[in-house]
Amino acid sequence: MNDRIEHDMLGAMSVPGAVYWGIHTRRAMGNFPFGAGRVSGVLIQALARVKKACAQANRDLGYLAPEKAAAILAACDEVAGGGLADQFPLDALQGGAGTSTNMNINEVIANRGLELMGRPRGDYAALHPLEDVNLHQSTNDVYPTAVKVAATFELRRLSEAVAALQGALQRKEKEFAAIVTLGRTEMQEAVPMTLGAQFSGWAEAVSRDRWRIFKCEERLRVVNLGGTAVGTGIGAPRDYIFLVIEKLREVTGLGVCRGENPVGETMNADVFVEVSGILKAHAVDILKIANDLRVLNMLGEIRLPAVQAGSSIMPGKVNPVILEAASQAALRVIANDGLVTEAAGRATGQIVEFMPLLADALLGSLALLNNTAQMLMPHIEGIEADEVRCRYYVDRSRMIITAFLPSVGYDRCHALLKEFDLSGEENLRAFLEVKLGSAAVAKALSPHQLLGLGYRA
Repeated sequence: MNDRIEHDMLGAMSVPGAVYWGIHTRRAMGNFPFGAGRVSGVLIQALARVKKACAQANRDLGYLAPEKAAAILAACDEVAGGGLADQFPLDALQGGAGTSTNMNINEVIANRGLELMGRPRGDYAALHPLEDVNLHQSTNDVYPTAVKVAATFELRRLSEAVAALQGALQRKEKEFAAIVTLGRTEMQEAVPMTLGAQFSGWAEAVSRDRWRIFKCEERLRVVNLGGTAVGTGIGAPRDYIFLVIEKLREVTGLGVCRGENPVGETMNADVFVEVSGILKAHAVDILKIANDLRVLNMLGEIRLPAVQAGSSIMPGKVNPVILEAASQAALRVIANDGLVTEAAGRATGQIVEFMPLLADALLGSLALLNNTAQMLMPHIEGIEADEVRCRYYVDRSRMIITAFLPSVGYDRCHALLKEFDLSGEENLRAFLEVKLGSAAVAKALSPHQLLGLGYRA
């Protein structure tokens, strides 16, 4: 197809005839050549849903001709379903609070709509990116609304993935319930417990994460669509402002609502910071769990599934690469939270200028955590326990003497340790069985007694 000439307030520019985007996208491609990654696909799809809601409201109120509306709605459905993904070439980082991305989707929907109407791309007299697709809208209400829609769908996916991860940890808790091992504090041996109890602790943390993530949707429910430039609704008719929220609920299936103070919703991004903080909390738990599992694997108390060769020079070496990858994803999410915080805090007046960075960081964290949970779940399912190795550490640890404090007292325990040290023996359990009796030792070190939340006489 031949190139076409398009115009904007700055002049004319040639646009490749084969593309659906136009002059505004072409300028942005030249202005923001970061190469840091394109705008998130889930954000593009959410924007298409928002544009669909706006077109429906404008059509129903008579502001948009039926033929134009039909073309716009069909194009929106195509983009919302993942179509035309190669027509959104812009870098995620861009100036203008997301205006370039808004212009990009306006142009793609307009030109695809023109095609569906049987007209050539660029025939904006028949269907215009701004006059028709962007009718009664501003980047400042469309873009943040789309971020909330995209984040809500991603939160739902993440909630399901985290629930599956929690389930895997709980199954290991039951499987390893009777395996006595050592707890560890300060990177040193501590009192005995069970391997299952350790998994229960991780499952509990993930359970809290699951609840927090589920509740995040409430934070994102209020949107400023209809507020246009600064939240006052300037340039949009009153009946449209009220109807467009209803249409957005229908299009997305989400329980979104119009903010009581659209100015406040437009100028502040604190809800994104709150959600990002909850994602960071989950990332911290992932980091902790991955680190603990690597240590247990190093000690030989558990065996991680072998997923790939670990060295290009050491034959037979297998590394905990899944846990290392999960740790790196968690660190990225923690860093992203700082970006969300900075982007929200540096907003001025009635706009969040750095919304593109905020959106990329927040949606990036959601994608990372979802993929991490899906990666970790089967890996944890494949963990095996080495009960012999666990028993080896327990039997030789001086710390197991703590389990006998209630029955023999502190001074007697201290004396037994001194005697054990002088004996030259290595197995404290065997030594205590001789001194205190096998039955007493078995009772004190039984899973039932160790996990009884206080000793039983």
